[in-house]
Amino acid sequence: MYPSADELRSKWSDPQQRKLIIEQLEERGIDFDELTAATGKPDADPFDLLCHLAYNAPLRTRRERAERLRKDRKDFFDQYGPQAREILNQLLDKYTEHGTAQFVLPDVLQVPPINARGNLMEIMALFGGAEQLRAAVNELQANLYAA
Repeated sequence: MYPSADELRSKWSDPQQRKLIIEQLEERGIDFDELTAATGKPDADPFDLLCHLAYNAPLRTRRERAERLRKDRKDFFDQYGPQAREILNQLLDKYTEHGTAQFVLPDVLQVPPINARGNLMEIMALFGGAEQLRAAVNELQANLYAA
């Protein structure tokens, strides 16, 4: 489907494209739960698992990917106010524990600890509105898979 890891990465970093890739893989009988069970790597990000199996790339955990983003892309976080940064960090924490399903808006904003920041409207206001919040989460994901 993708001749190189870079080509896969460019599509995978976009949430809509990622969804299509996962659907295409499922149509071909590839299931991430089965892959993680077969490899014994439950903490691996699905992208890294694919790259490891298809391109012999090093296998990273979700935690390693999140830590690298926090360290290497401080400028991304710095463009937001303290409360918005905290929400983005909480999203990364949820990703570390549970994977990319934690980026589904608005659902993820309605569960602890993020919902302690306020209701949906209050959280969106921290980013300047719904579109800015969605853009921030999409950019977070793009940065997560940038390297």
